[in-house]
Amino acid sequence: MPPETSIGPDTPLAPDFGQQVRRAVIWRSGSQIAGQVIAWASTFLVIRILTPEDYGLFALTQVLLMLFTLLNGYGLASAAIQRDKVSPHELRQIFGLMLLLNGALALAQILCAPLAAAYYRQPMVADLLRVQSLIYLTIPFSALAYAQLARSMEFQRQAQVNLVSALIGAGVALGGALAGWGVWALVWAPIAMFAARALGLTIAARSWMWPSFDFRGAGSIARYGGLMAVGQFFGFLQSQADILVAGRWFDAHLVGIYTTALLLTQIFNNKVVPPLNEVAFAAYARMQNDRPALTAGFTRSTRAIMVAAMPFFFGLAAVAEPLVLTLLGEKWREIVPLLLPLALAMPFWTLFTLLRPATDALGRPGIASGNAAAGALLMPVVFVVGAQWGIIGIAWAWMVAYPLLLAFAAVRSLPIIGIGSIDLIRAVAPPVLAAAAMAAAVMLVDRVLPAMPQILRLATLVATGGPIYCLWLFLFARETVRDLISMVRGRRMPTDAEAAA
Repeated sequence: MPPETSIGPDTPLAPDFGQQVRRAVIWRSGSQIAGQVIAWASTFLVIRILTPEDYGLFALTQVLLMLFTLLNGYGLASAAIQRDKVSPHELRQIFGLMLLLNGALALAQILCAPLAAAYYRQPMVADLLRVQSLIYLTIPFSALAYAQLARSMEFQRQAQVNLVSALIGAGVALGGALAGWGVWALVWAPIAMFAARALGLTIAARSWMWPSFDFRGAGSIARYGGLMAVGQFFGFLQSQADILVAGRWFDAHLVGIYTTALLLTQIFNNKVVPPLNEVAFAAYARMQNDRPALTAGFTRSTRAIMVAAMPFFFGLAAVAEPLVLTLLGEKWREIVPLLLPLALAMPFWTLFTLLRPATDALGRPGIASGNAAAGALLMPVVFVVGAQWGIIGIAWAWMVAYPLLLAFAAVRSLPIIGIGSIDLIRAVAPPVLAAAAMAAAVMLVDRVLPAMPQILRLATLVATGGPIYCLWLFLFARETVRDLISMVRGRRMPTDAEAAA
């Protein structure tokens, strides 16, 4: 077990802190992308083998699983990262709390499984949920090790473990699908991945310790973790409202169509943004007493993420049909009309999720909790209204709700971070305009293409869009390009005076 650490907001940043963050981003996001390339290759093969009903049943289990996962104590791990100092005894207290919490959650999920099955009128949901309760047994070990590695910015070890565990999960999913397990292939794959991650992170962090069930003096950690859990609970209601509505109104086939469309459009937000936010939270926590540096870092990172995200979102909308038919096959054609509204809504969701690490690191978890609470109130209403137009109405509801939610969250969060709304718009405008030009050009080219195999059609459109996006940035957003190049090369972060200017 490592000794007490004292690196925190009161500790001056090391001269190479920018390089340290850069290495963390490269390892955390780079390994995530590498692992996900392999995992998603497996996922697309699995989708081609399984049916929409399989994915619909699995999606129905995720609502209860995600609800209980919010209570699993990861906020306690975040408290350990955010605090200035954490003693070995406090780490043992966190471990003890998480063991109790997750044991209770596993039991609660087993007891609630029949109720969830009755709500959806799908008896098999109960069996799936009972088996998925095994995931909670792995959480205390992975969360404790994650906190220790994040405090010391050792994301290289995390990256290696995440890569291996992702490959294990992908292998189980593909092997199960080929073996004819059906929906059970989707259930056992994350169990295998979580178990491998818990073991790997424990070894990497050397977090061997006995838990402490003496919780005296742990009040501040529990309060911080509790506030984060409240925000995550509202975030759950916000993010799962569509499945709660769709699962009650539509059959498993349509739910599977919708959730697979969502799967495609959320690849970037679910697989690329979370590891970047992990690094951002740890970095912002160390910059919280240097507000200009934090503000400059937030602006820079947001702009860089949107440069990568926008061609994915708008490109997905522009090549929806050949992409679906090439990767998934004809039986998934019903996904195509859902991709346009979902892809257009994703940039708003991306920006919304980028706000939380900064406000949490500044010791204001209540800001993100309030934003999530607003989403929890707004999203169910919008989805219920959208459901009147069928499953396509659920998809278009995203385009109504998330711009409103982002505007609300920005008004509350940006003053805390220290950036104006106009400055944020200026930061993200270049990639948005470049991606819009790219998508328009791709759709025009698609209209004049002769009949050809879908894979050639897709390759032609992708080869058209990529150069147009890069050329637009080079011609009309050279400052953005220069800044991205300096980030890749690892040049120093702006000084306080530069950031303030």
